[in-house]
Amino acid sequence: MSQTIALDDTPFLPADGARTSSARAMALGHTSEYLAFKLGGEEYGIDILRVQEIRSFEPPTRMANAPHGVLGVLDLRGVIVPVVDLRLHLRFAEARYDSNTVVIVLSITGRVVGVVVDGVSDVISLGPKQMRPAPGFNARLSAEHVMGIGTIDRRMLILVDIDPLLSDPALGLLNL
Repeated sequence: MSQTIALDDTPFLPADGARTSSARAMALGHTSEYLAFKLGGEEYGIDILRVQEIRSFEPPTRMANAPHGVLGVLDLRGVIVPVVDLRLHLRFAEARYDSNTVVIVLSITGRVVGVVVDGVSDVISLGPKQMRPAPGFNARLSAEHVMGIGTIDRRMLILVDIDPLLSDPALGLLNL
């Protein structure tokens, strides 16, 4: 399980673009929970309140002329869910589909979207003292998509603000 690490008393201030409920909670000094997942060799975290369910990967129904990164759609108990492979969308060199590959089904501003990742590990609770702003440099994720860096024990999670990431016009998922 997770444990609290005392770093210092500097309050965490999320990135300017971060507007999720967990970012607001962190700014107010509350503990937030994140689903830890893998993309490539890195570990990322997403606000657990956005996660509807985690499913094993099954190839979605392909859609003609789908944007790069959109694999197709799944029928999730009568709801048609667009599926985005984050590895393809973020231009990772490789996107293997194996027994660890999963689809994280998210609820984003009233819409359900599935994202494909290399695997999930656990849910991690992070307090304000475990949060740091992300350093500014050219990375796969632009600054508006990163809320900060969470640290626990020797682990570091890149905390993703999923709303603007999935609202990217290149994905064609309108009205997110």
